[in-house]
Amino acid sequence: MRREAEAIGNLVEVAEIMPRIHALRDEGPVLKGRLRELLGLPLHERHARAAGRPHWTVLSFEAVEAALRNAAVFSNSVQGHDNPAGEKTMGILEMDPPVHRAYRRTIQPRFNMPEAMGWWREHTIDTIIERLIARMGRGDRADLNLDYCARIPVYTITTAIGLDGDEALRFRHAYLNSTSSSRTVTMEQRQANAKIVESTVLGLIARRRQEPKDDLVSFLITMKLLMPGEEPRALTDREIMAHVKLVMVAGGGTSWRQMGIALYALLTHPEQLAAVRADRSLVDDAVEESLRWYPTAPYFYRMVMEDTELYGHAIPKGAVLELGLGPANRDPARWERPDEYDLFRPKKTNLAFGFGTHRCLGMNVARVEINRGINALLDHFPNLRLDPEARAPFMTGGLEQQGVSGLPVLLR
Repeated sequence: MRREAEAIGNLVEVAEIMPRIHALRDEGPVLKGRLRELLGLPLHERHARAAGRPHWTVLSFEAVEAALRNAAVFSNSVQGHDNPAGEKTMGILEMDPPVHRAYRRTIQPRFNMPEAMGWWREHTIDTIIERLIARMGRGDRADLNLDYCARIPVYTITTAIGLDGDEALRFRHAYLNSTSSSRTVTMEQRQANAKIVESTVLGLIARRRQEPKDDLVSFLITMKLLMPGEEPRALTDREIMAHVKLVMVAGGGTSWRQMGIALYALLTHPEQLAAVRADRSLVDDAVEESLRWYPTAPYFYRMVMEDTELYGHAIPKGAVLELGLGPANRDPARWERPDEYDLFRPKKTNLAFGFGTHRCLGMNVARVEINRGINALLDHFPNLRLDPEARAPFMTGGLEQQGVSGLPVLLR
């Protein structure tokens, strides 16, 4: 996390940001200007389409939720990359209704909770966790962040897609370096990596068209796109590829970091960890509170599609909203002691997975991965605790992406 943020000039000290966010929110739920500008941080363009446009920053729960509810005015199209063919390079992430709804329906059935608890667990999650637990169990120490949290979602997603281990690692590395804004990756390297991504996925799709298997690509080949006013049709290879790229990178990276944050929360709050050990029904509450406390992706952008008004601000068409999901999750108007991790706090919906049209596609799978992962650790290592001889873990990363520095633990 830290190296990635440093490479793009995006590093912040995560623990120091929230007091400054609270002070800004006290000035109003919506503020004119980029968040980085308001915090006095160096400029970093997260999305090419947002460059050069006026920005407004949204920091309260109520205002962020209102913007997420209104996809017609506040569009996710800001996430895309313009290209000569007009191809949706970010897939459903840059689409709006009704097109978004039509494409999402071709993949959503595989990510509903019954599928997460059934197909995903049986096909991938439980077996992967068992293998990782057995491997870690050979020693007395581990770094859960790398040895466990990073591997469960990446292996889960790649297995579900239908890629084998070496091919999956090659694909993930190539994809990250084909879209990277890192100053160490040249344009030629990005283009070369983009070719690897395309050849890997298109090759897999071609094999599955010839010989279907019980995987996500084979499932997508069978689905029909039901676009309003058009005849139902099968997805093209490039449409399937867009879905695959999205679930591979989003599912692998965000679930990894959020699982690490959930374990970091429990390991640094021993009394709450003890309560979870004694009553496993609290695992879901512990995970939800970690999502509220530190969502791994705390900021999202929206393009304003028409002149509008938001909490006293006249915002013109073409402007950009920076939505603070992380700040919204710590809004003192909604939560008492918002900066504290407390799994026993009254249950209220948080915005870690978004809200409305673009609510996280893979949230059910992520919840099952994290729940099963924590339960397995507590089953096999009842004395699990932070390693007192190692450097204490801390939150790190960029403003828009955060995770834990490491999770060095004693297993016994």
